[in-house]
Amino acid sequence: MILTRLNPALPPGGAGREGSATMSREAIVETLNELIEACKDGEYGFTACARHVSSAQLRLLLTERADDCIRSAEELQSLVVRFGGEPETEGSGLAALHRGWLAMRSSLAGYSDQAMLAECEREEDLALARYRAALGERLPEDVRAVVARQQLGVLAQQDQIKRLRDGAR
Repeated sequence: MILTRLNPALPPGGAGREGSATMSREAIVETLNELIEACKDGEYGFTACARHVSSAQLRLLLTERADDCIRSAEELQSLVVRFGGEPETEGSGLAALHRGWLAMRSSLAGYSDQAMLAECEREEDLALARYRAALGERLPEDVRAVVARQQLGVLAQQDQIKRLRDGAR
């Protein structure tokens, strides 16, 4: 690892915790791209679930959550560009496979709002794990602030989804 103050290639204000070593540009880009994948997975998951819920109010809420994921991905994509990387534009392949499985399973068992909310909660659990992993890295402080703020948004979304799921029982 290279000390940020000795690495002019890093953007200004990119010092790690307490002046400690920070990640390389490549590692920062990789970490941000993993978060972008999580955002894209969330966007696609919320959109898919919104199509299958019966409640118009719930459909609107899930569509809003998908829009939140889009905005988060765009913010992270701009950081990737700032660090000289190529931003991710798609979700993960594993999530796409899971959505296909969900569609098949749901077509056999029928869709329920509670099942769709449980699926959204599962997606948020996965996103949270990625955000926690990213915050365990030595990100530059300005990047860490964005990631921490977005993680709080994921937590709030997850809490809201849990309350709605519990209320749908």
